[in-house]
Amino acid sequence: MKMLVAEDDFGSRRMMQKLLEPYGSVDVVVDGEEAVEAFRIAWEESAPYAVVFMDIMMPKMDGHEALKRIRELEREMGVKPTDEAKVIMTSVLEDPKNVIEAYYGGSATSYLIKPIDREKLEDELDRLGARPKTEGRS
Repeated sequence: MKMLVAEDDFGSRRMMQKLLEPYGSVDVVVDGEEAVEAFRIAWEESAPYAVVFMDIMMPKMDGHEALKRIRELEREMGVKPTDEAKVIMTSVLEDPKNVIEAYYGGSATSYLIKPIDREKLEDELDRLGARPKTEGRS
């Protein structure tokens, strides 16, 4: 499984990378602009991301705007809604406005509150059908 983590905080980015490595390849970017560009390039290389973890509060372009642009790219490429990347928003913000914006404004798949709890993350990945890779298999 190919995953993208968009997170501006180095410690959070590193922690997410470590937690996700057992599930597949993980690319990391530091802001929303890089997330959209990485997403576009992955599609151009015929190796799209299955899951994107998107922080909400980032410089240059926040996670809400980046998610909207990713969904626009998918529509432009003719991706069916059932085949869209799973986008999990991550934030310290638990207020209803941000949760509603993530789900209804950008069609987020899920929303996790930081600090990310390993068990909640693993439960979410399990819900999406992701399994840790085993030796000899990726």
